[in-house]
Amino acid sequence: MTVREAKLFGCRELCLSPTPALDVDCLLQNIMNMDRTRLLLAWDSILSPVQEKKFLENVAQRKTGFPVAYITEKKEFYGLEFYVNPSVLIPKPDTEILIEKALNLFDEKYFLKQSLFSAENFSVCDMCSGSGCVGISFVHSLAKKYKVFAENLPRTVFADISESALKVSEKNVRKIFGNAGSFSFVNTNLFEKISSKFSVILTNPPYVPHSQSVELLQDGRSEPLSALDGDVDKDGKVTGLEDGLAIIKRLVPLSFEHLFEGGLLVMETGEYNACETAEIFKNSGFTDVEITLDLNGMKRIVSGQKKC
Repeated sequence: MTVREAKLFGCRELCLSPTPALDVDCLLQNIMNMDRTRLLLAWDSILSPVQEKKFLENVAQRKTGFPVAYITEKKEFYGLEFYVNPSVLIPKPDTEILIEKALNLFDEKYFLKQSLFSAENFSVCDMCSGSGCVGISFVHSLAKKYKVFAENLPRTVFADISESALKVSEKNVRKIFGNAGSFSFVNTNLFEKISSKFSVILTNPPYVPHSQSVELLQDGRSEPLSALDGDVDKDGKVTGLEDGLAIIKRLVPLSFEHLFEGGLLVMETGEYNACETAEIFKNSGFTDVEITLDLNGMKRIVSGQKKC
């Protein structure tokens, strides 16, 4: 089977996918260890028997709705390549807005106010970390932009209730930072096992109403329900409220307690509950509460500061 034949076959088999050609290209790039340009120039190249077998298996997997990112075990996010598996949500482009917002707020409300900022004491928490893409991208960006962080990465804690998800966070930290920096990984239900305070807390918690979470997973995408369902109480039971706010209602006031004065909380939430989340921020003591729109113009990111 040549690359040309593989692409034609794959597109026919995946005709129900919204992006069959892109899916096939990603699978072939991964199998043949080629970038997109090299693949375009290799149309007449012949797949080895091992490559052809793997390609056919991958196409069969994708046909069930299983995401390409889980098949290839990689996903690009904020210019970095992350390892992913079904223990974690696949990083989404809209979540990159969370990183942009956090970096802008850091410049505006933290770094420029020397009374608040000390590189030695600066710390970050990625709560509900999943793949770790949020915390890693933020710290990586700080290191690229500021010499002080290039020389000394901030203390960063990755926290998740899922032990398997936390292992993915750790794998990605080691992949991107190696042995540099002070990183720790805490298997915890929100802040139950964390006593320290932070300068910045970043979080993309479960915030989708229960019934919508279940419906989303009907297409075979195999993402973890626990990473989507926001209608779960502290004991893991579904509340039945269908607003996606059960976890957020606990997380926001706990985050306030775990921030230093002047610290920032930046959270991704849904367009259907962003306004309610902003009110929870205000009622928990946060000031300068803002809602930021995502790439589709929908309310997505809520942020606030713990004033001095």
